[in-house]
Order: sequence, then C-alpha cells, then structure tokens
Amino acid sequence: MKIFKDINETARKDWLEKTLSALPGGLRLLDAGAGELQNRKYCNHLSYVSQDFCQYHGVAGGLQEGLQTLAWDTTNIDIVSDITSIPLPDVSFDVILCSEVLEHLPEPTHALDEFTRLLKPGGVIILTAPYSSNVHMAPYHYCSGFSKYWYQHHLTQRGYAIRQLIANGDWYALLRQEISRLGGLERRLGNWSWPFAYAYVLLGMLYFKLRANKPAVDLACFGWHCVAVKI
Repeated sequence: MKIFKDINETARKDWLEKTLSALPGGLRLLDAGAGELQNRKYCNHLSYVSQDFCQYHGVAGGLQEGLQTLAWDTTNIDIVSDITSIPLPDVSFDVILCSEVLEHLPEPTHALDEFTRLLKPGGVIILTAPYSSNVHMAPYHYCSGFSKYWYQHHLTQRGYAIRQLIANGDWYALLRQEISRLGGLERRLGNWSWPFAYAYVLLGMLYFKLRANKPAVDLACFGWHCVAVKI
C-alpha cells in the first residue's frame, strides 16, 4: 500500500518551473549543485551551465542512513568543483540557481559569497532550501532550518534586494506529509504494528480533508523559495 505523497517536491517543482520559465531568453544561468540536472528542462531558453561536486553516489556509495537515492548520475555536469570555489571569472552569470543544495554544505554562507562573486550586478539569484527536512543524501547533510530570516539577514548583508520570499507549504502540510510516510516506514523497518500505522495514516488523511484551511506558515514549512537581485 502506497499512501505517501511528496507535497514538498511537487510544489517546489511547480514554483521552479514558473520562476525559471519567466526569465528572459538568452541569459546565462549557473545551476549550482545541479546533481542530475532535474531543473535543466525549465531552462531551454537560457544559456545553461551546471556545476556539482559529483561525490554523492546514492546507495551504491555504501551508506544506508536516512533517505538515500538508489543511484545518482552526475556524468553530464559541466563543471566539477567545490561549490564555494567555482573556477570561473567574476561576474560570469546573469542568473544563479541553487535549489535544495545549501543543507548539504558545511558552511552555506560561503556558497552565497561565491555566488555573489560570480553574479553580474543586477543579476538574479534563485534559492530554495529546507526549513524542515529528514536526513537525506548522507553523509552530505549538514544542516536545515533555513528560515525566511536566514535569507533576509544573509542576502541583505551581501547587497541583495529580495524580490520574492514565499513559504513552500506550512506546518499542516509538513505534518500531513510525514503522517503519510508512517505506514511505509514502519513496514520497511519490520515493525509488527505496521498495519495499525496505515490505519492511523488513513485517519490522518481524513482529518486533513475535513479541517478548515487555515495555514500556519509562522510555525514551520517545508522551506522558503527566494528570488533576489544583486544591487
């Protein structure tokens, strides 16, 4: 039985498609930490350059902790480097995209410094990162909790004007997603009570169908979607 629905990823993909598709054609874009180039399909009208450190290999890498990908193919990456030291000249890009990468960096603000170096004045930076997330892509998962205040503080400090800062989901959406994960997780772990977990999930899903749709963004969310301009 499969009940889990990744509300987080679905909403983020929709936002990225809308945001990237709205960019003027011909701009040079860096997809930093591009991984398997999942966002390239939204950038066909742009001059697209991908970067990744290419050291994560999924389950094939041997580590089973947290949520892992069975395989991870980065053979099509243009630039293989540390994200905090990309071997390109200053002001090389009109747009920099960094989606769901900052949590995998020991020092995320160092990446912001590098993006600032690479971005032209008036250029656009597009960021997403989890406010709340489970461990994934271990051992390359160092932090979470990227609140709207994190973006406001660190981007303003580096001379950016924030044009858009919106929450992906809220506390209720987060709770709904994690409840939907429970049955499958218990079954995978071999807990004898897994059938009751599925019953709990179904009851939870019914509750979310019935509850009044009042959000709680101030409490928690999946993460924040940010667009900022380098002044």
